[in-house]
Amino acid sequence: MRKLILISPLLFILSILQAQDTFSIVAVDTITGEIGSAGASCLDNIQFPGSNGAIIISDILPGRGAIHTQSYWNATNQNNARLKMEEGLSPTEILDFLKNNDPTGLIGAQTRQYGIVDFDPDGHPRSASFTGTQCLDWKGHHTGVNYAIQGNILLGPQIIDSIESRFINATGTLADRLMAALQGANVVGADSRCTDNGTSSLSAFLRVAKPDDDDNNLYLDLNVPSLPAGMEPIDSLQTLYDQWLTTSAVEPTQYKVSIFPNPASQSVTISSPQAGMVRIVTATGQLVFTKKIQQGNNQLTPALHTGLYFIQTQLKDGSSGYSRLLWQE
Repeated sequence: MRKLILISPLLFILSILQAQDTFSIVAVDTITGEIGSAGASCLDNIQFPGSNGAIIISDILPGRGAIHTQSYWNATNQNNARLKMEEGLSPTEILDFLKNNDPTGLIGAQTRQYGIVDFDPDGHPRSASFTGTQCLDWKGHHTGVNYAIQGNILLGPQIIDSIESRFINATGTLADRLMAALQGANVVGADSRCTDNGTSSLSAFLRVAKPDDDDNNLYLDLNVPSLPAGMEPIDSLQTLYDQWLTTSAVEPTQYKVSIFPNPASQSVTISSPQAGMVRIVTATGQLVFTKKIQQGNNQLTPALHTGLYFIQTQLKDGSSGYSRLLWQE
């Protein structure tokens, strides 16, 4: 589903006059197919009316990828990035398009900063970042196989270094690792314009999409758009996340349902402790197979092409989860 970003005249003016000073990370999980987006900024919903805080930079296409557009945020660029991802362009190709088609020309393009991750048609992760020469210091980015981290108007390079280290070394789910990554920037003045406020930032967000989520109904979507002076947004986000964990944690189906063989060809067997429903989606989130299953062994013969897929199981007791499936014709 196409999601266009609408912008009011006031928000347009503000997007020109104010730099979206931000540190952020986008990442994918190749095992679960989840896509995540997290970040914080020293602009909030009070200074930047209609933005809902730093979350304005975030766009997730479930099953496909995520895009962050920051530093002199521009709605046209964010819409174009989504359209090009929907067309199938890679993160690097999307960056090239954005740089060559900026509404303010090639000079204006150098005021922007972007971070993009996605799955290629075979389910492999890709990432790319761009930091324009005219972004305000300190500015920079790091990319890994499955993540892109970027920031501008920062205390220094140690901020994105710390975000990267926390993300790489954290354990748990993609959401756990993204939350840990943001905590790596939880220092006064991480976004240097917030030094006098005694915080890292003024607003923060954390979002994760499962492969078949709707654009407007993500598995995890937490936002701290603004806070009273002196309160730390990353701490407030951590509190929201801890509360979310206690109320929404469900035992993943992959610990209850066995799938074999894997890799598979011609057929795959699902051994389930109870009846339910199975859905198979591509790495880009397209539903290609669905079937009811019964307790015990269920042999499935989906007509799939070679590649990476994700099997979603929804059981009678309400539990659900995802498993990774490699299919060979």
